[in-house]
Amino acid sequence: MHLTNSTNRLTARNRSLLRDTALALGCAALFGLLAAPVTGQWHPLVRFDQEWIGELHTYAREHRVWTASVQTLSDIGGTVTMRTLLGIAAGWLWLIGARVLAGWVAAQALVGWGAQWALKQAFDRGRPSFTDPVSHADGPAFPSGHAMASAITCAVLVGLLWYRVRRRGRTAACLVAAATVLTIGWTRIALGVHWPSDVLAGWLAAGIVLGTVTAVIQVWRPGALARDVRRVNWRTRDRVQRVVVSAGRPSRTAAPLDEDGPHGPPEEVPGDPFGRADETVR
Repeated sequence: MHLTNSTNRLTARNRSLLRDTALALGCAALFGLLAAPVTGQWHPLVRFDQEWIGELHTYAREHRVWTASVQTLSDIGGTVTMRTLLGIAAGWLWLIGARVLAGWVAAQALVGWGAQWALKQAFDRGRPSFTDPVSHADGPAFPSGHAMASAITCAVLVGLLWYRVRRRGRTAACLVAAATVLTIGWTRIALGVHWPSDVLAGWLAAGIVLGTVTAVIQVWRPGALARDVRRVNWRTRDRVQRVVVSAGRPSRTAAPLDEDGPHGPPEEVPGDPFGRADETVR
């Protein structure tokens, strides 16, 4: 019995690690395929970028109210806002004792910021230039910092929410996150401060950071992220639910955070980013 449970747990962790590694390597490969024509000034890509930017800039210049709305959305979804959200989440997780999960969130923000700076300096791509710009941005263009930061933040927040809601909640969270990421990326193109390929590169770079950071923590502290998720679930569940669970399991729920329960570890739930079961959907 215990041998089978150990095997199941190992399989779940290996699948999670494989998924994270595949995400990082896949996004890195696609990023390289995009970076090559960008640095080589491949004519079809240059023309594609310029046509998109030109048409949107013309529209933005002629519709100032619309442009102001887009600028507001872009400011709200800026890198400072996104990293602040991650900082708040990391601080809360640290306070309730989920230290590894807090470190995972903080690492996503810090590594994402460092990778963004390094990539921008390495490629040093110029931003779109207009005689009558509707918005301004400093620094190199490739990849888009707004696109990268929003993708990392939304993915992390969905990951933290994943265990607290049922299937419909998960679907809604994913849709809201996807809409947010797409909208913020589009605003940077519409305002004429990024090429479309910059935004795409930002999303791919976010995938590299998300997969790499998660895989490293999985290797460094196997199972720690899953244990912290259980800790968060236990600390945040309703007091009434705690009483009911305690009444049903008087000898086992005193230490629910580091035990797998009387029946061994829970089975893996499809789509689980940390290789553990979701206790909230049972």
